[in-house]
Amino acid sequence: MEVRITGTGSYIPERKVKNEAFASGTYYLEDGSLLDKPGEEIITKFEEITGIRERRYVKDGETASTIGYYAGKQALEDAQIDGEELDGIFLAHNFGDVLPGNRQPDVLPALASRVKQQLGIRNPHCIAFDLLYGCPGWIQSLITAHHYLKAGDGKRYLVIGTETLSRNLDLFDRDAMIFSDGAGASVVEATPESTGRGIISTVSQTFTHEEAYFLHYGKSYNPEVKENTRYIKMKGRKIFEFGLNHVPGAMKAALDKAGAHIDEVKKVLIHQANEKMDEAIIKRFYRLYRQPVPEHIMPMSIHELGNSSVATVPTLLDRLLRGKLGANHSARQGDLLLLASVGSGMSINAVVYRL
Repeated sequence: MEVRITGTGSYIPERKVKNEAFASGTYYLEDGSLLDKPGEEIITKFEEITGIRERRYVKDGETASTIGYYAGKQALEDAQIDGEELDGIFLAHNFGDVLPGNRQPDVLPALASRVKQQLGIRNPHCIAFDLLYGCPGWIQSLITAHHYLKAGDGKRYLVIGTETLSRNLDLFDRDAMIFSDGAGASVVEATPESTGRGIISTVSQTFTHEEAYFLHYGKSYNPEVKENTRYIKMKGRKIFEFGLNHVPGAMKAALDKAGAHIDEVKKVLIHQANEKMDEAIIKRFYRLYRQPVPEHIMPMSIHELGNSSVATVPTLLDRLLRGKLGANHSARQGDLLLLASVGSGMSINAVVYRL
């Protein structure tokens, strides 16, 4: 039996927000002191480090569950199956549905249940639950579906990653420029064939000794903001070092577990967190095999789409399979893909997949 992705979908919000929109902002450091630099200098340095030129935000009428529904519906159509045939919906997110102007997360009922309702699925045996695993949440949901299917529990699942990070930003924190909104989805099915395709191996790790709160909730950096509201906060340097020190090893563990040679890998899809970090990770990964990094091995979407957390990898996969990443990035049956992500927790995961 093989576990394959038989359909993909994604939703990229229409609203574009360029870096220039942040040039007039006032920014503070973690200790509450003013970042006394011109706005143009701040955004120029930001772009040099992250590679982000613009990002996408949802419209007022959209939430994480609604854009997750859009992506999920597209994946079902791509797989050419009816939602009633699903054995479950696994949905990864971090903040639930957050309404415009109200930063309170809403996760009751679960977003997966909301998506199931929007899809019009009545089958009670189609279970629906959310998964919180930081930015690696969609890959972990894919791994969860893989385990269910390998255990003989069901035949097909819809796996979604969706986020509206634009509604949980401290606009006095320059890190707010990193985050964006989006959704990606895949239909994962068990097939009776034995051709060596589908999910070959998986690896998941969580580090909590010193690392657990590298990403966390915290108050505004602006000391004059007295409201009892908390926002996404991150220790950027520590996350960068963590990713560099641990993600390449997890990727290697997955590839070695698959029994595959490094030369077989056609594309590496890494969570779009930070261009400099992703480039450093891929270099260190290939260094573990004493190999140079092949040209065009790692497609990037962060320049135009920013960091949409759980949505970055499934969106990247969908665009790759649909030929939307340009002439240098295509995929065909038999290609070996390596998917990897890192995020809050701190957690890492990787999947080796043959198309």
